[in-house]
Amino acid sequence: MAKVESFTLDHTAVKAPYVRLITVEKGKKGDQISNYDLRLVQPNENAIPTAGLHTIEHMLAGYLRDRLDGVIDCSPFGCRTGFHLIVWGEHDTVEVAKALKGALEQITKSSWDDVQGTDIRSCGNYRDHSLFSAKEWCKKILGEGISSDPFTRKVVE
Repeated sequence: MAKVESFTLDHTAVKAPYVRLITVEKGKKGDQISNYDLRLVQPNENAIPTAGLHTIEHMLAGYLRDRLDGVIDCSPFGCRTGFHLIVWGEHDTVEVAKALKGALEQITKSSWDDVQGTDIRSCGNYRDHSLFSAKEWCKKILGEGISSDPFTRKVVE
């Protein structure tokens, strides 16, 4: 079985919230795809409830694309502590952390009309959303500050 980098990370050593570059993969034609760990809460100490995480996911899908070039996907971790962000090329972790901070700030100011994909036709589990939970978790995360480093707190402005 292939060794997965994320499962080699010492989850007891990281200090969330943070952004971490997991890997840069290079294609046969020279294209690059980067995978970032957007860790919102401390592993094994907290987890965002599914309804709030689901709403954050839908909102990050648009708000991160507004702030970063080349976003391919932003998908939640099964452990509910954060997201994988997949992008074309490579961005500095400070740039990604600032984009994440801006997106989370926008979520705290959003209304239900700002949440894309919340009906039966556009979402596979449309009943499992909570804008209230999403906003409360985003406020908590922003209050702790988002670091551009997983091990040393380097909070972005």
